[in-house]
Amino acid sequence: MADRSYLDWPFFEPHHKAHADALAGWCASLEVDHSDTDAACRKLVAELGADGWLKPTASVDGAPLDVRTLALSRETLARHDGLADFAFAMQGLGTGALSLFGSDAQKQAWLPLTTAGQAISAFALTEPQSGSDVAASTMTATKDGEEYILNGEKTWISNGGIADIYTVFARTGEAPGARGLSAFLVTPDMPGFEVVERLQVIAPHPLARLRFNDVRVPAANMIGAPGQGFKVAMSVLDVFRTTVAAAALGFARRALDEAVARVTERHIQGAPLSDLQMVQGHIADMALDVDASALLVYRAAWTKDSGAPRVSREAAMAKLFSTEQAQSVIDRAVQLHGGDGVRSGEAVEALYRDIRALRIYEGASDVQRVIIARATLDQLKGK
Repeated sequence: MADRSYLDWPFFEPHHKAHADALAGWCASLEVDHSDTDAACRKLVAELGADGWLKPTASVDGAPLDVRTLALSRETLARHDGLADFAFAMQGLGTGALSLFGSDAQKQAWLPLTTAGQAISAFALTEPQSGSDVAASTMTATKDGEEYILNGEKTWISNGGIADIYTVFARTGEAPGARGLSAFLVTPDMPGFEVVERLQVIAPHPLARLRFNDVRVPAANMIGAPGQGFKVAMSVLDVFRTTVAAAALGFARRALDEAVARVTERHIQGAPLSDLQMVQGHIADMALDVDASALLVYRAAWTKDSGAPRVSREAAMAKLFSTEQAQSVIDRAVQLHGGDGVRSGEAVEALYRDIRALRIYEGASDVQRVIIARATLDQLKGK
C-alpha cells in the first residue's frame, strides 16, 4: 500500500489531507485510453471538471492559489496516470495569469469554464529561438486603435491544437528585454491564428507549434498592464514550478511502489529478491530520494501559501531535486524489473517515458541551478 504518512506532516492543514485522500479515491477507478491523446485529454478535463477537481486551479475572487492543494493534486494524479496529471496541470498553468493578474471581466468570462472542464487552456510562452530565455522573445504585439496585432511563433505549447483559450506573451516594446513584454488572451477562432505543427514526444501529450499572422486581439484581452508580461509569466511559474516537482514526486512514489511489489513477489534461488542486500540498498536509496523530494516540494508550497511574495529559490530547489531524483528512482525501478522493465505497457516503462520531459519544461534543470546559485550568492552578499 502506498505511503500516506507524509500527509500528517506539519506542512498540511486538515483540508489538505482530506483533499488528497478524496482525490486518491477518485483516481482508484480512473481509466485512461491512451490510444488517442487529444480525445483522452478532452475527456480527462471534462471529468476532472465535472467532479470538482479543477476548482483549485483558478481563483475567481482574488484569493491566493493554494499551492499545497495544487501540489497534492498533481502528485496524486501523476502517481496514477501521467496524462491525468497533464490535463489537470495545464488548466492551472494556462489560466494562472488570469487568476493572478486578470480583470474581473476576464476572470468571470473564462475561469468558471476552465474549472468546470468546459474549456481547455494553454500557456504560450516558449518560442523557437528563446526557450528558457523569456526576455529574448521576438513575437510582437503592435497597438492599432483598440486592438493589438500579434505576429510571430510559439512552440512546444502544451494543449496546442485542442485549447479553447491561450495565454500568449508578445513584445509590446515599452522597454528593451524583459520589460517590453505583455500578456494576452487569444482564442483559436481569431483570424490569423494557425496550428502549424503537432509535435510528437516520447510520452504523448497534445503539443504544437503555433503561428500568429496579423492576429487582431482586443486591447481588453491584455492581462495586466502593458509591459508587465515578464512579471506575469514569472509569477505564474513561481506558483506552478513547485507543482512540476510534485508531479515528479508522484511518478517516483509509483515507481517505488512498483519496485517494492516486484522484489517482494519475484524469487531468485528460492528466496524473494528483497532478501538480497544489494536490492535492499536500491530500495533504501529510492525511499530516501522520495522523502527528500517531498520535503523540498512541500516546503516550497507551504512557504508560498504562508504569504511569501516570491519562492523562486525554494521552487527551483524543489523542481531540480525532485525531477532529477525521480528520474533516478524510476531508472532503478526499471532495472529491478529486469526485461519486464522495458516492456511496452508496464507501469515502470511508462514512467520512464513520462518523467523525462519534467527535467526540461518550466525551466530546465540547469536553469534551476542558475536560479539557486544567484539566490544563494545574493543572500550571502546581503542583498
